[in-house]
Amino acid sequence: MMSKNSDHSQWLVIVNPNAGNGKGKKEWDLISRSLNENGIIFDLKFTSGKGEATHIAAQAIAESIRKIITVGGDGTLNEVLNGVFASGENIASEVMLALIPVGTGNDWGRMFAIPLDHEQAARIISEGKTMLLDVGLITYNDGTGIKKRYFINTAGLGFESAVVKRTNLQKDKGRGGKLIYLYSLLLSLITYKNTRAELIIDGVKTSANIFSVNVGNGIYCGGGMRQTPGALPNDGLLDVTVIKDIGKLEIIRKLKILYDGTILSHPLIDGYKCKNLKVTSDSIIYTEADGESLGHTPAEFSILPSAVNIIYGSGIIQ
Repeated sequence: MMSKNSDHSQWLVIVNPNAGNGKGKKEWDLISRSLNENGIIFDLKFTSGKGEATHIAAQAIAESIRKIITVGGDGTLNEVLNGVFASGENIASEVMLALIPVGTGNDWGRMFAIPLDHEQAARIISEGKTMLLDVGLITYNDGTGIKKRYFINTAGLGFESAVVKRTNLQKDKGRGGKLIYLYSLLLSLITYKNTRAELIIDGVKTSANIFSVNVGNGIYCGGGMRQTPGALPNDGLLDVTVIKDIGKLEIIRKLKILYDGTILSHPLIDGYKCKNLKVTSDSIIYTEADGESLGHTPAEFSILPSAVNIIYGSGIIQ
């Protein structure tokens, strides 16, 4: 429970102590000091397991708290986001989210100029520069039925999901760092097979053998890859990058285009801007959102314009 005497205009800080291979716990005292030095008044909750940040955030919203700081990675921020939306999309637009990144990839923080230096991140929160951010929604099958998940940065299916799954397994074993994504990517190439799929993009059908589909509200994924390089977080649209029947050797040969923003220059890679994407496939294709493994096709992606307020740093395109 949150404190009954809490000032609901203050911040709730949700800390994932396991984020960044234990960095959340190791650096909390320093982070707390930075928050205090910047005049940020807050209540505190630590998570004790996967999914708990969602429950903490949902309870906080039910108790009229509207300002939440996540200390963790993209996955923890995704959990918080889904806790916020558990109370309804109308209430979510009243909420302010901020991040002190201590995760492995920190792709959301990169997009919004939130530095890894926690003193600078706390200063950005105290400055209070805000914007209304679009939020993505994915519906998918988890083997028991249709489920939904909100995402704040990127989602996808196919090879991307295979890399995410392998990366998360490595994290569970205590292995981290930026190179973990590249390591997982190269290992996943060994066994991954392209799958025939049908895509309906804002009502227009197309089909192809699919290597991967990336859906971006933000630009970065996988520790700095730019697979949706033209994405804008407040344009009311999803950016979709479809990598079609590309060979494994070609992926290795062109690996740099995953990082340098030129991915859409490849003849086997298509880019779209849309409000809705539906994907069905001959055999199931697994999905992910904000670096968290979900279920599989059939899947649908949509956008909720101007859905939640966020604190951001300098340099973000408005």
